[in-house]
Amino acid sequence: MSRVAVVTGAASGMGLAISRRLADEGSRVALLDLDGDAADQAADDLRGTGAQALAAKVDVTDRGAVDEALHRVRSELGPVEIMVTSAGLDEFVPFTDITTAQWERMIAVNLTGVFHCVQAAVPDMLAAGWGRIVMISSSSAQSGARRMAHYVASKGGVIGLTKALAAELGPHGITVNTIPPGSIDTPMTRRAQDTGVLPSTDAIAKMIPVRRTGTPDDVAATCSFLCSDEAGYITGQQINVSGGRYM
Repeated sequence: MSRVAVVTGAASGMGLAISRRLADEGSRVALLDLDGDAADQAADDLRGTGAQALAAKVDVTDRGAVDEALHRVRSELGPVEIMVTSAGLDEFVPFTDITTAQWERMIAVNLTGVFHCVQAAVPDMLAAGWGRIVMISSSSAQSGARRMAHYVASKGGVIGLTKALAAELGPHGITVNTIPPGSIDTPMTRRAQDTGVLPSTDAIAKMIPVRRTGTPDDVAATCSFLCSDEAGYITGQQINVSGGRYM
């Protein structure tokens, strides 16, 4: 069955892989990203494969922009049935050096942005009596991470939000789960490696039981299942895509 899926942070990395996977499986996909040009290109590529896709430049911290984008999605694709929140921000700063502005920005993007997108989409799901919400969090919210206190706190909030919404929305046919990725080869990870704040890919792979870093497609495959009818009895869960590494 063709569903309408909205993916945030959809222009690159995990969000792009998720968008492609859902489109390949027949979903009509809206790609939301702060980088409007990259989102447009990704949507063009999907349409070139025969998929229905649209792109929108959206800052997830701006509720008005989120509402406007979802209004367009409803007009062009239909009511929102799947919401995947992949937009995110990372930063490496010692705890004592984190400024109030840095803390507030991190929470605004990684947690409040998720709140905006999910709350804007849920009325469609309630009306349909069916919905799938998948929030991308982080394994660092489970293990902790040095020089990332504000990031870890924001992603921990996403895990808590997942559990709260699963309990509240489950009676309405809506499942809510979170994927905390481990070490995934994304542009964000590569930028951190280029600046020396993360080890090389080979060094990271040696610390992972399956002896490789993950790919965006690994996350997309898990997300695809959680968005399916077959996953209707799975909600409120943290489905780690981490190669077995938790610390």
